[in-house]
Amino acid sequence: MSNRVVCREASHAGSWYTASGPQLNAQLEGWLSQAHVTKRPARAIIAPHAGYTYCGACAAFAYKQVDPSITRRVFILGPSHHVPLSRCALSPAEIYRTPLYDLRVDQKIYADLWKTGMFERMSLQTDEDEHSIEMHLPYTAKTMESHKDDFSIVPVLVGALSESKEHEYGKLLSKYLADPSNLFVISSDFCHWGQRFRYQYYDESQGEIYRSIENLDKMGMNIIEQLDPVLFSNYLKKYHNTICGRHPIGVLLNAVAELKKNGVDMNFSFLNYAQSSQCRNWQDSSVSYAAGALVVH
Repeated sequence: MSNRVVCREASHAGSWYTASGPQLNAQLEGWLSQAHVTKRPARAIIAPHAGYTYCGACAAFAYKQVDPSITRRVFILGPSHHVPLSRCALSPAEIYRTPLYDLRVDQKIYADLWKTGMFERMSLQTDEDEHSIEMHLPYTAKTMESHKDDFSIVPVLVGALSESKEHEYGKLLSKYLADPSNLFVISSDFCHWGQRFRYQYYDESQGEIYRSIENLDKMGMNIIEQLDPVLFSNYLKKYHNTICGRHPIGVLLNAVAELKKNGVDMNFSFLNYAQSSQCRNWQDSSVSYAAGALVVH
């Protein structure tokens, strides 16, 4: 047996964000300096996973709420865009590379998760093809740089879960969410609107198309802030909003619901919202981004 360490390369560096460490560092610093601290220390954040030119500034509002001095593990839950998956999957990689520095996967937590029998293994190829986890790695590295030798990551690829599975995974992960040394990063963009996404919901009473999209997203965001998984499921069934991280969000809401049963007091608030462009006619398309943070009192 070889003892070669399995590394996941930064496969989207050079396309979705710069592969230059110094340039990336300067960009992230710039965006973080524009964001305000209001919800620190966050126990969980929701942040987007598009190319940084589109969503880097928005994501900073979530990462600004992270306290690196208490964070020892960063769970990153990202939706699967390329492979059909009905459960959650763990990576074969032990190291995740970023242009800033390498991140270590927490093998002890991975071993505990394996033992539950609820996870499958994704291939390294699947992991490197997927961007939903990777887009959070440079921000995680930047946010945690003052404690870069003291933390590990727990990447989880989330499949197209049924409501009952979201509940099961939420229950399983709730004990990790209860620990103040853990941070949960929930990777999600919001409405994908346009013919290319096969989604063109439009409420004329809101005015221009982009305002209708914003109203639809903010309705969903308000429901997420209520921390009720059933309300969020009902919203998705009614409007079919193309929120790509709906299953990771569902898992988080179920984990929160589990902790609330035990009397834990929490609140979630969104801090920033943006759209890649403003849709004004049926030929246009856009993707929306939102950044928010969960605080435990």
